[in-house]
Amino acid sequence: MEIILASQSPRRQALLKLVLSSFRVEVAAIDETALKDEAPLAYVKRMAYEKAAKIAQLHPQALVIGSDTSVVIGQQILGKPDNRQAAKAMLQQLSQASHKVHTAVCLIQSGEAKTFVSSATVTFSKLTDQEIEDYLDLNEYQDKAGAYGIQGAAAKFIEKIDGDYYAIVGLPVNKLYQELKSIIHS
Repeated sequence: MEIILASQSPRRQALLKLVLSSFRVEVAAIDETALKDEAPLAYVKRMAYEKAAKIAQLHPQALVIGSDTSVVIGQQILGKPDNRQAAKAMLQQLSQASHKVHTAVCLIQSGEAKTFVSSATVTFSKLTDQEIEDYLDLNEYQDKAGAYGIQGAAAKFIEKIDGDYYAIVGLPVNKLYQELKSIIHS
């Protein structure tokens, strides 16, 4: 069975290698703009589905895995920052606060789609302006929802995690493994 990951994220690719020995990557270029008044969970599910569906149209016999991660504070989705200033504003919001991270995964095979979400709550300690500037100098915030990657230098800002660590990184390994087991071995 051909398995395709519809993601350019090197983190997702590395995590999927923990679950599958063989898959290929095909990037799904989609519009990632949230719809007006779209709830964060609905948004992340839609993004995962749209990524998987775009690639599944091209490869209808393959099992396609689409995924998306959103960082949410209150009901505000913190996407990928456009620039350093936007990243700084996000990190200031996250300082000394808890936020949710939702990762949705959509599996499409033979026209059938199954989507699930794994979430975690992340609490940041209080960040000084200097700590934020030093972190931004590393450029790790680029291409990361919420302007940080938990697996990088931002790890030192994390006071507490409640939920699936791998969902924060970008792919809920155990949940995906369980789902794939039922598909591949059925």
